[in-house]
Amino acid sequence: MAISQKYGRTYHYPFSPGTTSDDRIQHDYWDNIQQISILIHTEKLDGENNCLSKYGVFARSHAAPTTSPWTENLRRFWQLIKNDLGDLEFFLENLYAIHSIRYEKLEHHYYVFGIRENERWLSWEETQFYANLLDLPTVPVLKTEPAPVDQKEFEKEMLSFVTGSGTFDPYDVYDKSKTTMEGIVSRNADGYSVGDFAQNVFKYVRKGHVKTDEHWTRNWKRASLLNEGGNHVDL
Repeated sequence: MAISQKYGRTYHYPFSPGTTSDDRIQHDYWDNIQQISILIHTEKLDGENNCLSKYGVFARSHAAPTTSPWTENLRRFWQLIKNDLGDLEFFLENLYAIHSIRYEKLEHHYYVFGIRENERWLSWEETQFYANLLDLPTVPVLKTEPAPVDQKEFEKEMLSFVTGSGTFDPYDVYDKSKTTMEGIVSRNADGYSVGDFAQNVFKYVRKGHVKTDEHWTRNWKRASLLNEGGNHVDL
């Protein structure tokens, strides 16, 4: 039995080209978005989904705390803040180990993208507030907007976003070349219940983002930071 509930599966936009056979698509995304007052688009980063809770540090599975070598630094950080977490569960992109993308201008190894408290996902404002209390950054915001009114224009703009390189200057570790951002995650700026996750969070992932010729855990390497030696490095 899992110690806690793992992060829900994020449904793809129907126009997301990076789907795999086990991915789910939110075909009713436009109807869902019309029910959202403020929509926030954040950059999808190429890291490992980790969770910090009072029970430990978890990877994708919440059956038991993770013991991977690339979470050792994060687990040391957790020891410092575990008694302050209460019922808050911090979900973040762990970029400590390089996956398929190497970021040339990475500023931090851990970026919070969501916080859950019992059966509720906190609003983006609350997420930023609590992340700041732990001196953790949140994932880069690409745009904040009211519910869009023109579906074709909305999809056109989303497609234009993902042709850019994003915030941290990404390079494909296999092609050894500069690449575009991995994708976009859109979410309701307000809080919402855990049961309504699929109607409030959507993603676009670029084609070919999954590399199958070599898994990143083999001979993994630590990602370097733009300003090495800061107090956020190797706590």
